[in-house]
Amino acid sequence: MNSGGKVTAFTPSAPMLARKRRSRSCSRTSSATSGRSRSAFSIAGSNVNKPLLETTEKLFFKAWELACYAGFLVGREATRVMLPRGRGTIFFTGATASIRGSKGFAAFSSAKFGLRALAQAMARELGPKNIHVVHLIIDAGVDSEAIHQRMKAARGIEASEIPPDSLTKTSSIAEAYWFAHQQSRDGWTHELDLRPAAEKW
Repeated sequence: MNSGGKVTAFTPSAPMLARKRRSRSCSRTSSATSGRSRSAFSIAGSNVNKPLLETTEKLFFKAWELACYAGFLVGREATRVMLPRGRGTIFFTGATASIRGSKGFAAFSSAKFGLRALAQAMARELGPKNIHVVHLIIDAGVDSEAIHQRMKAARGIEASEIPPDSLTKTSSIAEAYWFAHQQSRDGWTHELDLRPAAEKW
């Protein structure tokens, strides 16, 4: 995947995006520095597991704000930049919760369901305008330091003890994104689901 491209990451909060429309200014800055800038990503998680009666209004709203509302803001502002160019790819990262509401995940699932609906609506509107909208469902834990620490805290498992290929590597996720980004217009994929072979589903 070493194609000589350049990636610039920004991590503003949803309220910051709303107040300052920073995603728009960041996209414009990126386009000014690189004429080949063609893609935008919304990868926020907000994974929270709480029994229904312990799910406060604040927690529910924050999950939605991070996973769904922020996705809307990123998608809208990326569209402002891409429409005049007549091309682009917008990626949204989903989870198991995007398609299944499990016990304890009322806040997270509702937010991810909403993000998936947003991606579908955008794909139907923007596809004819040559903007490819992709929703990638990651049905697994991601092989990252944050997940390693979470597994150690929950089950006492050290990173070295995690079975091989039981977590999805970030490089595999990047390959999936790259696959979708390079597709020809006559065969666009809107939704992909990604999981290790050993994952139960």
